[in-house]
Amino acid sequence: MTTRGGRGSVVVTGRAGALAIAAAPVVGVLAPSWWGRGGAVLVLLVVIITDRALAGSVQDVVVTRSGERSVRLGGTVESRLVLANTGSRRVRGEARDAWMPSAGATGAQWRIDIPAGDARAVAVRITPVRRGDRDAVATMIRSLGPLGVAGRQHDQLVPGTVRALPPFTSRKHLPSRTARLRELDGRQSVLGRGEGTEFDALREYVPGDDVRSIDWRATARSREVMVRTWRPERDRRIIIAVDSGRTSAGRVGDAPRLDAQLDAALLLAVLACRAGDRVDYFSHDVAVTSRASGTTESMLLPAMVDAMATVEPLLAETSATGIVAEVLRRARKRCLVVLVTPLEPAAIEHSWLPVIDGLLARHRVILASVADPALRGIARDRSSSDAVHAAAAAEQDLAERRRVAAWLRARGVTVVDADPEALPPALADQYLALKAAGRL
Repeated sequence: MTTRGGRGSVVVTGRAGALAIAAAPVVGVLAPSWWGRGGAVLVLLVVIITDRALAGSVQDVVVTRSGERSVRLGGTVESRLVLANTGSRRVRGEARDAWMPSAGATGAQWRIDIPAGDARAVAVRITPVRRGDRDAVATMIRSLGPLGVAGRQHDQLVPGTVRALPPFTSRKHLPSRTARLRELDGRQSVLGRGEGTEFDALREYVPGDDVRSIDWRATARSREVMVRTWRPERDRRIIIAVDSGRTSAGRVGDAPRLDAQLDAALLLAVLACRAGDRVDYFSHDVAVTSRASGTTESMLLPAMVDAMATVEPLLAETSATGIVAEVLRRARKRCLVVLVTPLEPAAIEHSWLPVIDGLLARHRVILASVADPALRGIARDRSSSDAVHAAAAAEQDLAERRRVAAWLRARGVTVVDADPEALPPALADQYLALKAAGRL
């Protein structure tokens, strides 16, 4: 992006104040009158006006921005600026690139001295502290006169945005789950019949094979005992629906519950792609707020992290009816539906109770929820009378969560309720268990 400055406003530096302070005793001794003081002020004004007039014009400074447009949360990128002086005077002074506070901008102020027809390149380091689009606010160019007493200053908008993507911290669990997936898929040596439902191939019997896997017809046609090998189901469809409504806005530890929900969705989506399944993702509060789909990791992962980057919790009740309608619209055939939503008793009973049975009639459903470990800590605390009362309230909340989870399981919903760090691997393990049992 390129912008050109305007004529600029008058800026007076601390040197003007220093001159006024230095002139005060001289005027007091040599001309202690209103005329003397007025003359000193007039001289100072002439110096300021002259110094500003001799300052290089900010109108002739052309600013161009380039650099990376996205970064994972916690990472750092540079936004680079080129300040080109297209005028006939040298521009001396300062430049500052202002960003919104959550962009984490550092190194954004510089001393500049740009001869006529020359340019200077500078860079701002951006380390976002929140997901989403972090925008530049304004770029300030200050040009001072030869005396450094006064000059011109102009704030110009040089558009720039860095998108902070989800950090995908649960990626560390991917190698171990991928290894288990390979075992299920028969890529590593597995003795005996797998629990998947798709026939793979015939091979010779080896000691340790399950005798139930022997194919007697193939054995009759061969001189060797032949066994069937099986592989987990492939080409299945997984729909991941992330709740981005009011209950997802609560903080668990140092981050919103929504961040842990998105992280769990990412791990499951990548694992499902590696298993050969098709993944559809969307987030929803009162309407769909982001979406992505794909069958390969290279296609799905970039689309998901980009879509998730700008998702923020809406302080309104989530429309469970809307989520179910979106799932049914996307999938007419039976598939695995993963609802990543808080296991809040009131929300489950009032929002999900009327619609969950209709979803279960057509699809297999997993409900994944982020639990708050602090609640269990409060429930165990008996250090004072106040702590005992708080523990009783916490125990009641935990009992309500267990009751609602039991109600969901009784209707056929698989419930995964775990702490923020434990939820992604727990959800991935549940998916692998269903795949191994051929229940997708």
